[in-house]
Amino acid sequence: MASMGFLKRLLGGTTPERADQTWRKTTQGARILVVDDSATIRAVLGRMLEVDGYEVVRAADGESALEMARAEPPAMIFLDIVLPGMNGFAVLRALRHDPLTQHVPIVMISGNQQATEQFYVQRFGADDFISKPFGQAEVARSIDRLVGFGRLSAREAAKVVSLPVSVPVETIPAMLANASEEPPAVSVPELAA
Repeated sequence: MASMGFLKRLLGGTTPERADQTWRKTTQGARILVVDDSATIRAVLGRMLEVDGYEVVRAADGESALEMARAEPPAMIFLDIVLPGMNGFAVLRALRHDPLTQHVPIVMISGNQQATEQFYVQRFGADDFISKPFGQAEVARSIDRLVGFGRLSAREAAKVVSLPVSVPVETIPAMLANASEEPPAVSVPELAA
């Protein structure tokens, strides 16, 4: 039965679809490692993540990915299954056995049908899976799931500060520092009908 829960989680069965397509995000500036032998995938996925405010580091093979993850553990990893040399499954196992990286959420990615089937059958310990080709929605949905499962911390909502029309620039930092979390209550007079 545990395997059914895992499959449901992988297929998104535990996260209701959002009609408004707003996804939870992890911390602004979080470091995400993208591992893929395709320069195109590294560039496109990296750009998708950078647009959402993440710091992206890239690796073209498993050995480089392990080295980078151990040197400075990222907030999460997108890891291709089919890689030159050490494949994604071996990288995943090594990351899960290393005390420095065992806690890092890992999303496996692949366009290879055989590798995808092997992933589902063997349940290697990844947190999620995305099949190639994928778009921004699949990437955002995966991060949303990891935030929802508590594997990634949620991004705080941005503070909204109303400024008067004319404010000297040098006073803005002090105004922001004194901004309250909640806007002040404002009474609105009744409008005459």
